[in-house]
Amino acid sequence: MPTCGHHLVATAGTAEAEVERLLALSATSVDVGQTGREGFAILADPEGHEFCVLHRPPSG
Repeated sequence: MPTCGHHLVATAGTAEAEVERLLALSATSVDVGQTGREGFAILADPEGHEFCVLHRPPSG
């Protein structure tokens, strides 16, 4: 699946709460071999488009 390269930055509440909200809205967790220490969660929308929820602002 090609990557579109678009980025959306939004902040509201905690990342954990946002992941739970998105899962309740039909997003699904995507496992690409994460260890749980990456600082982000990978989800997919109902059509399979993957996106990340960052647990902290990106550096740089």
